[in-house]
Amino acid sequence: MQNMLKVLEQAALAAGQAILDVYSAGPSVTLKDDASPVTEADERAEAIILARLAEAFPDIPVIAEESVAAGRIPDTDGKPFFLVDPLDGTKEFINRRDDFTVNIALIRDGVPVAGVVYAPAQGVAYSADNGRAEKLVVDSNFEIAERHEIHCRAGREALTAVASRSHITPETEEFLVENDIDDCKTVGSSLKFCLVAEGLADVYPRFGRTMEWDTAAGDAVLRAAGGRVEMTDGQPFTYGKKNQFDDCDFANPGFIAWGRCASKSKPAG
Repeated sequence: MQNMLKVLEQAALAAGQAILDVYSAGPSVTLKDDASPVTEADERAEAIILARLAEAFPDIPVIAEESVAAGRIPDTDGKPFFLVDPLDGTKEFINRRDDFTVNIALIRDGVPVAGVVYAPAQGVAYSADNGRAEKLVVDSNFEIAERHEIHCRAGREALTAVASRSHITPETEEFLVENDIDDCKTVGSSLKFCLVAEGLADVYPRFGRTMEWDTAAGDAVLRAAGGRVEMTDGQPFTYGKKNQFDDCDFANPGFIAWGRCASKSKPAG
């Protein structure tokens, strides 16, 4: 089997290059059945990633956002599988903000064990494998120019939170108050996990709905950097969720993504 992380990184970089081509030209936007936006960039990026993964790892099933929307859902029961979000932060992309990402993760036994988050408009990526997390500098030729190992920072008395720009909720506000957090940054896409992973924030609370492909790659980076992700009641946060009573397959409940700090009070909600 090829070096998995190298394949994931190169697939993400190729997808990011295609995304920036569309970004420069100006995307055309359509709406999916759930009224969420999709662009040519989402579709082109996903096709590139799926082709790379199929060539390198033909026996590992892939759950990818646009494929699922089209009804193409391979069997993942009892086996490792990839989760792919070809363009996380489509609203950021459409509004010409630079915090959209490409996300690819490997799930094994419900846990994200390897992953790549690439922010093509920022020229940075984050990768994780074998318990090691790195921040990558990507040059104008879409090649990795630098690698730096990253870690969550040690616990601090005054915590910094990072939250979704588009999905701040009353529960999020309550969590910040209960944990005495005055400093809260807002960022789009899976970069929120990465900011905690590299020690620029301490916690990312999310009480709104997400899908597994939104979170898996960032979660992999955070865990490898020494952090953790848990449900709002403190239970383990897992992947491969199916046959859920109150939601569709691969939908996430609320969660809290922590760096090395421990919670100071019971999370909101």
